[in-house]
Amino acid sequence: MNKKERIIDGKLVVEFQRGNNQALVALVKRWHKTFCDKAYWIVKDLDTAKDIAQDCWQIIIEHIDKLKDPNSFGAWAMRIVYTKSIDVLKAVNKANTIQNQLKQEQDTFEEYEVSNVINIQQDLLKLINKLPEQQQLVVRLFYVQEYSLKEIGDMLGISVGTAKSRLFHAREKLKIILKQKNYEND
Repeated sequence: MNKKERIIDGKLVVEFQRGNNQALVALVKRWHKTFCDKAYWIVKDLDTAKDIAQDCWQIIIEHIDKLKDPNSFGAWAMRIVYTKSIDVLKAVNKANTIQNQLKQEQDTFEEYEVSNVINIQQDLLKLINKLPEQQQLVVRLFYVQEYSLKEIGDMLGISVGTAKSRLFHAREKLKIILKQKNYEND
């Protein structure tokens, strides 16, 4: 920016400091697009760049009375835009990092849960294999192949009550063993 442009900015700053709001309008017309362009160059997102430029104008308006050299408005204001853009970029990066960490933790937890379920299923299958053969058969037909108690009774040539009794006793044995292995807390 040449000396003439800095002098124009300086006069507008002085006018605004004296209460002339039209001077601020002129500064905004002169600088807003430049602020947006600079912010976009840093954050690479048009909407975010516009928000940054708007936020910078609020900061500039609040602190313009502290500007000692009104002719340095451009450099001073661009520093605000640069700093604000970097702050936004850091916040976005931090949010992305936190989001990635949460996703990693969730994935790890889900992998642990799946692994844990598989281990429990394997243990349960081993325990089922230790049940008396009649109870094993009823458990497999009911839970694995999803037959009803009536269908199990018909297949095995036993009453529904007998099928129900075998299933009940198998469950009770499994419950006791699972409690001992701390799979169940009650």
